[in-house]
Amino acid sequence: MRSAYLLLISTLLLLLAFPGSRGRYSDDFDDNEDLADFDDNDFAEFEDMNEDPTADAETASPPRASQAAQPEEEEEEEDEATVELEDGQDGFEDSETQDQDIYSKYDQEEFEGIGDMEKTSHSMKDPLIIHTVPAHLQNSWESYYMEILMVTGLLAYIMNYIIGKNKNSRLAHAWFNSHRELLESNFALVGDDGTSKEAVSTGKLNQENEHIYNLWCSGRVCCEGMLIQLKFLKRQDLLNVLARMMRPACDQVQIKVTLNDEDMDTFVFAVGTKKAMAKLQKEMQDLSEFCGDKPKSGAKYGIPDSLSILSEMGEVTDGVMDSKMVHYITNHADKIESIHFSDQFSGPKVMQEEGQPLKLPDTKKTLLFTFNVPGMGNTSPKDMDTLLPLMNMVIYSIDKVKKLRLNREGKQKADRNRARVEENFLKQTHAQRQEAAQTRREEKKRAEKERIMNEEDPERQRRLEEAAQRREQKKIEKKQMKMKQIKVKAM
Repeated sequence: MRSAYLLLISTLLLLLAFPGSRGRYSDDFDDNEDLADFDDNDFAEFEDMNEDPTADAETASPPRASQAAQPEEEEEEEDEATVELEDGQDGFEDSETQDQDIYSKYDQEEFEGIGDMEKTSHSMKDPLIIHTVPAHLQNSWESYYMEILMVTGLLAYIMNYIIGKNKNSRLAHAWFNSHRELLESNFALVGDDGTSKEAVSTGKLNQENEHIYNLWCSGRVCCEGMLIQLKFLKRQDLLNVLARMMRPACDQVQIKVTLNDEDMDTFVFAVGTKKAMAKLQKEMQDLSEFCGDKPKSGAKYGIPDSLSILSEMGEVTDGVMDSKMVHYITNHADKIESIHFSDQFSGPKVMQEEGQPLKLPDTKKTLLFTFNVPGMGNTSPKDMDTLLPLMNMVIYSIDKVKKLRLNREGKQKADRNRARVEENFLKQTHAQRQEAAQTRREEKKRAEKERIMNEEDPERQRRLEEAAQRREQKKIEKKQMKMKQIKVKAM
């Protein structure tokens, strides 16, 4: 009986204890949402521990505060989830407070400037500093002085090109207008440009470039043609203009007259300035071969001392320098650069670097005139009119050379001079001609051997070799016979 009474009492106690605990558990978690919040906060605490181990002490306090506040929440009948959220917000400190706690753990004397850093970070911001722009980066005219100089130089070159080209053109047309009547009266064709098959007189100059103009004339007795070349200074070139300031020069008129073979005798003659004669004798093939003596003074004939004469023989000088010719030369000595008459004219010498020719160069009977335009570079169109008397001298020289004939002794001396020049030339080129002949023979033998080797038939190849050996044997026998004949004649 007593045991049954004890069992009943224990059962009542259990019933009384079970509803209380269940109600307290249900009060803590009213709904599923509060349970989820609790679980999330619980895992968030572990996540915070993994991310920042040093903050364990700080993050551990909020759960304790929430557990201590549970009885108070039961009495005030408030939602525990809301209380935990508010307590959690109070428990977490901001980043600035944490930084201050971290810095407070260290010795202020060991880490200097930490307090200043905190003050400056909160109290003030970095001031705006405006730097001064360097002078070479400033946008001003001084930064473009190189470009300004280049543009100025380019404009100066263009302007000089236009002005210089126009001036040369005016000078050329001024010369042609002053000489046109004289040329048309002595030549049937004036100004042929060579573009058409038939010779047509164009009556105008041919411009080769900005400073050279040509004029071709033909259709006159004893004259194949006359080429007039106006060589002006390079006024269109600014660099040339600057160079002429240091070394002045003058414009020139060059005239080349080609005569028929029967209209000129065999002689070489030249007259001009001493400097020009020395240069021509050194560079021209005919003057260096037929006028070996030094240039002689022309005082004997009454010409100025500034001029000198080169002549193949004295008879030629006496025949050319008549009174009218001396009159032209004396009155216009300042305009005459050189006058060159030659029946062996072949141009400048062949330089050794270019190779020695194996035959004499072709020669033409030619009269050459070179005149200087007055003004020494500062030429005006009126200065071109002063060259008209020199053109009259050219026409007179053509007729003079046609009439000039050497006597018998002069003719024989001229022929001996030409034979001597030809003989010296052959001696100089004898070795080269032998080398050329030997080269041709070797090439011929090489071609013959190649032809034999390329023959496919052995029998025919053998016959060709025997024929080549017989030819070589005959050549050797002929040489031996010649040597014997020479020995017999010598005895």
